Amino acid sequence: MARASRAVRDDDTQAFDQARRQARDARRSRRRWDVLLVVGLGGAIGTLLRFAVSEALPHDAGQFPWSTLLVNVVGCVAIGALLVMITETAIPHRLLRPFVAVGVLGGLTTFSTYAVDAVDLARAGHPRLAVLYLVGTVLVCLAAVLAGAVGARRIVVQ
Repeated sequence: MARASRAVRDDDTQAFDQARRQARDARRSRRRWDVLLVVGLGGAIGTLLRFAVSEALPHDAGQFPWSTLLVNVVGCVAIGALLVMITETAIPHRLLRPFVAVGVLGGLTTFSTYAVDAVDLARAGHPRLAVLYLVGTVLVCLAAVLAGAVGARRIVVQ
């Protein structure tokens, strides 16, 4: 008799756990749509900003890509500052980070164009400049993230 009642309890527990998992998955599924929406909206904004900068500072293949360097450095300063503001201040809205960090700044910055610009510089007969651009961009962008974080931290502390 004890085995039968234990089996019923085990079945009830399993059914309860399954129902709880399904409810949790349904909540997560609903939340994902709004995150995808804000990431897409932010990405569209960031991409349009990057396009505007590339139109304002155009360069031909083989010329130094100032516009690409600019958007990557600005994006790195912004991500450094944003992450300090999000993690070290009041609790932000849950969609702020996906919208700004992943969407806007992800759309603004560009690794693929950076790589193509370096290849274009090398193909145009400027291999040293291409290497300098590759290494220099990484170093400047790392410094930019640090500068953004330090600057934001100084503002937050005050």
